[in-house]
Amino acid sequence: MKRHLLIRRFAGTFILASLLLAYYHSPNWLWFTAFVGFNLLQSSFTNFCPLEMILKKFGVGGACCGNEKKSDSACGS
Repeated sequence: MKRHLLIRRFAGTFILASLLLAYYHSPNWLWFTAFVGFNLLQSSFTNFCPLEMILKKFGVGGACCGNEKKSDSACGS
């Protein structure tokens, strides 16, 4: 699976989980939702994605058949 799909799944999962935690546990979990949203926004401008770096270090979600450019950020795609 390509890295940009994994990043979108992580972001969606984190946002939904933090909304559920805010509803059932504490409204302070909305800060986590804001953090994820801010990272998505900043990555669209800077092409820097912390989760992409973590996935690369673990060798997860590499490009299939080498078709993905190495300089492209997965968050901005």
